[in-house]
Amino acid sequence: MTPAFARFTAPARHRPEIWRLVLGLGVIAACYFGWIAALGGLLWLTAGPDRVEAGLRAFGVGSDPWAVIVLLATFVGPWIGVWAAVRLLHARSLGSVIGRGPAVLRDFAAGLGVTAVVAVAGLALLPFVPPLEAATPAGVWLAFLPLALLGLLIQTGAEEVVFRGYLQQQLAARFASAVVWMGVPAALFGLAHYAPDVGPVSPWLVVAVTGFFGLIAADLTARSGSIGLAWGLHFANNVIAVLMVSAMAGLDGLALFRVAEGDGMALDALLIADMGLMAMVWALARLWLARR
Repeated sequence: MTPAFARFTAPARHRPEIWRLVLGLGVIAACYFGWIAALGGLLWLTAGPDRVEAGLRAFGVGSDPWAVIVLLATFVGPWIGVWAAVRLLHARSLGSVIGRGPAVLRDFAAGLGVTAVVAVAGLALLPFVPPLEAATPAGVWLAFLPLALLGLLIQTGAEEVVFRGYLQQQLAARFASAVVWMGVPAALFGLAHYAPDVGPVSPWLVVAVTGFFGLIAADLTARSGSIGLAWGLHFANNVIAVLMVSAMAGLDGLALFRVAEGDGMALDALLIADMGLMAMVWALARLWLARR
């Protein structure tokens, strides 16, 4: 455990009992689904009962711009849940799960920059990308861009504060082995992205790719002492995947381009190549950490 990570996990050591962690995860899940229910109630009030089912179905897959915005807004729930869990069960602040403000901002910016550099390098894969088709008109895309960026900031931050913040901290406060406090959050992060209806892409390959990202994010959090670096990488990655080129069935309601329906094996190969790009991001981020 690095000195930076030891400082980051210090607040979690005051109340490290596993029962608190399990109950805290329950609080987070309850807040998440409770917030979704509240949004569903708002939809019922604004759209009427006849359109609730269709609207919720659209929100579930992000099939149009407003559906993407509302889908991203559901991730306010985990923020509320982590805040409630750490306050009620661990007697500490939400800030202790995130890290020191200046360090988080610096590391977040570094994560953005590193991912941008690797994304440029990834342009070499363009000849191997399946055919693309226009998805969202440029005028609509620009109109929704500010809300979409705010939504992605909330969504990626929520996932980082749950998996690399709260869960990784509390496990590290209880277990000495990195296999536990890195491996368990990464595995759960991957499984949380299991979706059998992601189109021609293998759902278990999606789990593997997201789990691999979870390991990278966990390692960078352990070495930087905040969630800022992982959050920056995650935000940049999702901007590309949600707002630039969507390769999944659904979640293309605000993408400029989508991958045309076609060979699932080609998309699987691209996901495997994406793991290689993520490894490059990790290596550059580690280099930046060593020299900062």
